[in-house]
Amino acid sequence: MFDFEFHNPASLDDALQMLERYGDDARLMAGGTALVLQMKQRFAQPAHVIGLRSLAQTDGLGVVEETGVVLRIGSLCTLRRLEDHPLLRARIPLLAETVSRVATRRIRSMATIGGSLVNGDPNQDPPPALIALGASVELTSLSGSRTCPVEELFIDYYETDVRPGEVLTAVNVPVPEGDTRGTYMKFLPRTAEDYATVSVAAVVSRNPDNTCRDARIALGAVGMTPVRAHAAEELLRGQELTEDAIRAAAATVPDAVDPLDDFRGSADYKREMAGVFTRRAVMQALVSGEATQ
Repeated sequence: MFDFEFHNPASLDDALQMLERYGDDARLMAGGTALVLQMKQRFAQPAHVIGLRSLAQTDGLGVVEETGVVLRIGSLCTLRRLEDHPLLRARIPLLAETVSRVATRRIRSMATIGGSLVNGDPNQDPPPALIALGASVELTSLSGSRTCPVEELFIDYYETDVRPGEVLTAVNVPVPEGDTRGTYMKFLPRTAEDYATVSVAAVVSRNPDNTCRDARIALGAVGMTPVRAHAAEELLRGQELTEDAIRAAAATVPDAVDPLDDFRGSADYKREMAGVFTRRAVMQALVSGEATQ
């Protein structure tokens, strides 16, 4: 490890002032599960590391609260806390189930929901579920705050729309209404700690006559960013949710993804599995998926 200066701000405003002062020489650290590894491998070499962990008790960064039809999750909430949080379990169980499947309990006890997004890793578990749920993030700087849909947060491989001087402060997740069910599935090549070969989150709302009112499908580990399966969604909307209709929708997914060859599988194999797991995810969401309340 190289030499760097560690800063422990007393408040969010203090952290923002430090970001402005040190500029490109600074990196923010929440749980540190990604940044520490990048620093050890010399992918990141900041002269100043600004620790945010102590801010979980201030500025609402460690709070989960319901505001109207939205669940606001502070960015410094650990994944371990979220997987057992009663409000999340009751209102958006799909997200609680998704974060419970990230790596190991030790990692989930350190990793934060905000950190899993700003890192820009397309293989992470939370982004597809958050995209399928229509979530957005709050980005705060000294000049104010702005909102960005999670779907638009990812720009390129390990690159996000978090601008210089900004801190991701919260994740806002709409509470699904009506008969809405969702599921998250991932195909693991080796162990639970590894990234998925393919991951799929599907959220489906249906009418009393079993027609699809809405569908949102997002995939991870099959491109430079998480991928939204727009064509599959369009084929499902307004249609009776039969197995044939779901198969036809899933068949469009291989053309929507652009995976890389790696030790988890070839690009062609991942394309095929993207279609297979989309079909399985939609079917599972309808049959035994996590219902919303």
